[in-house]
Amino acid sequence: MTAVELPFFVYGTLRPGQHNHDAFLHGRTAAEKPATLPGALLYDGPGYPYAVEDPGGGTVASEVVTAAPGEYRELLVVLDHLEEFIAPGHPRNLYERVAREVIGEDGTAVRAWVYVAAEGLARELRDRGRTIEGGDWAERAGR
Repeated sequence: MTAVELPFFVYGTLRPGQHNHDAFLHGRTAAEKPATLPGALLYDGPGYPYAVEDPGGGTVASEVVTAAPGEYRELLVVLDHLEEFIAPGHPRNLYERVAREVIGEDGTAVRAWVYVAAEGLARELRDRGRTIEGGDWAERAGR
């Protein structure tokens, strides 16, 4: 199955200035723009965050990244591997890759790939996780 070529909403270590951005995205993007993901909460994890869908509210603040020409397919494979996404609904997924509307800083809605916590992990985070106030991992206390 070939995925639709959507930009990626990155909210943790893939953000500009973070170590995975430098390792996986640097030089492979055409655009990186501020955006928000409505209907999600951000949870602190072991050195990286998890977005969990929350239809009742919450917003995650970050960037939407567009692959440079010719880079999309390889980036998709690399990011799926990094995020431990095997296939939709796979029981060993750490994250699910889902297409969601994100809102650019100019208010324009853009459809983008978002890696959200897989359902089992999302349930655990909702029960026992610690949310990141304000939904911005880079701005959380101590950063």
